Amino acid sequence: MTERFTVSFLPSNRRVLAERGDNLLRLAMGADVHINASCGGSGTCGKCRVVIEEGAVEERPHKHLGAAERQQGYVLACHSTVVSDVTVRVPLESQIGDRRVLDREAAAPAVGTTLAAHDWEARLPHWNLDPPAQKVFISPEPPSLADAAPDADRLRRELARVTGESSVELSFRALKELPSVARAQDWQVTCGVLAPSDRLEIVTVEPGDTSQQQYALAVDLGTTTVSVALLDLRTGETVSQSSDYNSQVSYGEDVISRIIFASKAEGLAKLQKAAVATIDGLIQDLLSKTGVSASMISHVSLAGNTTMTHLFLGIEPRYIRLDPYTPASTHFPWVEARELGLGLPEGVKLHCAPGVASYVGGDITAGVLASGLFNAEHLTLFIDVGTNAEMVIGNADWMLACACSAGPAFEGGGVQYGMRATSGAIEQVRINPDTLEPMILTIGNRRPLGICGSGLIDLLSELFLNGAVDKRGKFNQGLPTARVRQGERGGEYVLVWAEHTAIKRDIVFTEVDIDNLLRAKGAIYAAAELLVQSVDLNLADVEEILIAGSFGRYLRADKAVALGLLPDVPYERIKFVGNSSLLGAKLMALSRDMLQRADEIVGKLTYVELSVHPSYMDHYVSALFLPHTNLDAFPTVRERLQALGPRTPRPAGSQ
Repeated sequence: MTERFTVSFLPSNRRVLAERGDNLLRLAMGADVHINASCGGSGTCGKCRVVIEEGAVEERPHKHLGAAERQQGYVLACHSTVVSDVTVRVPLESQIGDRRVLDREAAAPAVGTTLAAHDWEARLPHWNLDPPAQKVFISPEPPSLADAAPDADRLRRELARVTGESSVELSFRALKELPSVARAQDWQVTCGVLAPSDRLEIVTVEPGDTSQQQYALAVDLGTTTVSVALLDLRTGETVSQSSDYNSQVSYGEDVISRIIFASKAEGLAKLQKAAVATIDGLIQDLLSKTGVSASMISHVSLAGNTTMTHLFLGIEPRYIRLDPYTPASTHFPWVEARELGLGLPEGVKLHCAPGVASYVGGDITAGVLASGLFNAEHLTLFIDVGTNAEMVIGNADWMLACACSAGPAFEGGGVQYGMRATSGAIEQVRINPDTLEPMILTIGNRRPLGICGSGLIDLLSELFLNGAVDKRGKFNQGLPTARVRQGERGGEYVLVWAEHTAIKRDIVFTEVDIDNLLRAKGAIYAAAELLVQSVDLNLADVEEILIAGSFGRYLRADKAVALGLLPDVPYERIKFVGNSSLLGAKLMALSRDMLQRADEIVGKLTYVELSVHPSYMDHYVSALFLPHTNLDAFPTVRERLQALGPRTPRPAGSQ
């Protein structure tokens, strides 16, 4: 007889029935309890720490937990199976975080500049408010014995006259509703039309004049976060906007983990439903907040990377990660939003931004569109930093794109106390050059839980520039501070002592963490260097560097340069463009011209596959040092190091 047990998850107070041997992480997923799991449950990231408060589990061997943590009841959920009734507490550091953080206003970076609204307008070509889907009110002449043309012909004829479009088609759904709708208010009819090009299709018909109630939705479907904006199609203004974590993170925090999960039984269906649930939740939140009815939505414009788009549409993604890395498609047809599972009325169509290749997707197309790179006169480098870093170099005449696997280090993965940029994450660090004592700021001014990407860059650059870490990423031992010490993973720096944290453990930064950061920054810098050199130019020739995505909102240019993540160029050339993917999705929702421009961008972009480039590894290895093996490429960093001089330990007992 099968043994059954009750598994209770705290603090959510959710309970599920389990059988002996059921995996704890999978049970949490089934109960909609989020536990951070960067590796999708393979046991390589060590993020899914939970505390067993009552009962017992059986845990397979691993190296992620120390003796002190085990004494406190910590186990890895992915390596633990149920053997009794058990109460599991998901600690703060393993929870997804507060979604309100995603919508917070970011302070302007201390070094580097954000692009103001007028800057965007200056970069973009002239475009008119001309949505690809909209509502048009018409009042054709009612039929008579003198003019007994069919209802459909009468509708087409009048709509062609009003819009000036010569080719007008009628969907089957609209045709079925037309006879009763047309006569409901004496041939006063509002047509929902889809016209992404010269062809116009009537997709819905409504009685009366509802043309003053038309809105669109723009979606940025990110790997970690999802943002949705509600747009007024009469004015082009953003009515409201909201963000949340992508609920797919429960199945893996990077695209490769999710592609692997999608290949399992019902995996693709689960990922598709998870993405839809997140987007739908944000849509309903916006509609409730603004009082806009779902019936007023005309269409949806979505931008996401190639994998996210495949998963959202329910298209097999496995060949994206297999040589020769071919997606099912990079261009996607308009589709009924309702058919995908979104809670929107029939006739609301959805468009996905086109991509270029397996790892340069619609989010980059949208970013190139929104940033105006495709229209720039000067040489511009666009970089979207994430687990995969995508970049584009070029101007109005030509564009070259590539992608590299940077790993999850800048999003907290592979770093012992790394975490997303959510409440309690250390986001800024300064270190006293004399005492090596830190000053930290956390998101929300809470007790620290861990360190997010901007905090990691701050911390490593401060340690390096103050002589605590050498160019290889190794700690200089014997310094006059108790914060630099030998730990279980080698040399480490204690950023926050246990009594000052929310997790009651020292938050440390280890040499293993540094190695992971060096690999991530090395991959990004090597890709940028190789991409520019492939057109016989150098990084010093780049006149403007645009950093996209949420990562760039909190990044200090001087710190990124000190690490060798970004090239050593005048800081005024480095600009943070924010969520360019969402802005590009907005533009495509508001303008048929911008929709066409997106297709032109894809047609103009040439993709470079770095994985087969013979010199990529040479560039990568050279970038695995602070800031680089070639210090001549980083003159300002060299000057700062020379001014510091060699760091020598103080005599014992000195103050």
